[in-house]
Amino acid sequence: MTVANWPVAELHVHIEGTLETELLVVLARRNDVALPSYDPDALRELYRFTDLQSFLDIYYANLAVLRTEADFYDLGMAYLTRASAAGVRRAEIFFDPQTHLANGIPLDVVFGGLTRALADARATLGISADLILCFLRHLGGAAALQTLDAAVPFLDQFIGVGLDSAEVGFPPSLFTEVFARAKALGLHRVAHAGEEGGPDYVHEALDLLGVERVDHGIRAIEDPGLVEILRERQVPLTVCPLSNVCLRATPTLAEHALPAMLAAGLLVTINSDDPAYFGGYIDDNLSALQREFGLDNQQLATLARNSFRASFLPEAEKRRHIADVDEHLEGLLRLTSGA
Repeated sequence: MTVANWPVAELHVHIEGTLETELLVVLARRNDVALPSYDPDALRELYRFTDLQSFLDIYYANLAVLRTEADFYDLGMAYLTRASAAGVRRAEIFFDPQTHLANGIPLDVVFGGLTRALADARATLGISADLILCFLRHLGGAAALQTLDAAVPFLDQFIGVGLDSAEVGFPPSLFTEVFARAKALGLHRVAHAGEEGGPDYVHEALDLLGVERVDHGIRAIEDPGLVEILRERQVPLTVCPLSNVCLRATPTLAEHALPAMLAAGLLVTINSDDPAYFGGYIDDNLSALQREFGLDNQQLATLARNSFRASFLPEAEKRRHIADVDEHLEGLLRLTSGA
């Protein structure tokens, strides 16, 4: 069996980052949007990033093809179909409304397409999914507040807020007001921190924003005091190994902080981030880690359990999924023992 068979939750994936070049071309032609090429392979050749900003430049340009509710539906269903094949039973999906608003797309179009995809995927694929509305940190705190206020009529269509985009120079402290507002509205709170930014960004996300999960968080390992806080509180960290290597947050997969994070007792989960750009979905990330670090079935089971523990599912649903992980592990152990 392969790691693709493990039941998992994906907690760090940007729906806009699942836009494969094949669908990009289809949507560009559908909406008469110019692209540098209409050859999907040629477009993929452009994905050679030197840092986060070099990725974001292409990423935001490509999103001009998303114009209609049908476009957002197709994007959502394409990801959920691929994720289901990778073993994902639960997905908590980021989306960036500010990008689409800037492109002249109303929020009801974005929500309409994505939520219909989530409903259809639940019905046809059996995958549970919800949306997390993210703020683009380079646009600042005031813009984030305006976006949250605009999204209030759609509160029943997303479960939380997040913070993404270029990290360095835009610390979590700029967003204390909007996160306090989100908490008052009963929304979950997560934030990207400790990818390009240092451990101080993780401290701020915890102390000033009150986040329930830290997205990335790999640089937390540089601060022993922070590691102790994360371990004691069992704050989930949504780690994206292939993304970290692709964006040079870590030089090579062999040098990734994951083994040290696991050894420190941190609640680490594995995710794909922007899989259309970074070389793979969640199963690809797990396979790469298994090859690089020789992860055994017990370790893979720990990562799978962690993903459900870290999710925003009700406790009963978490337990049900974790029982599925345990059952899968038992099956693999019987298989390898020859029983």
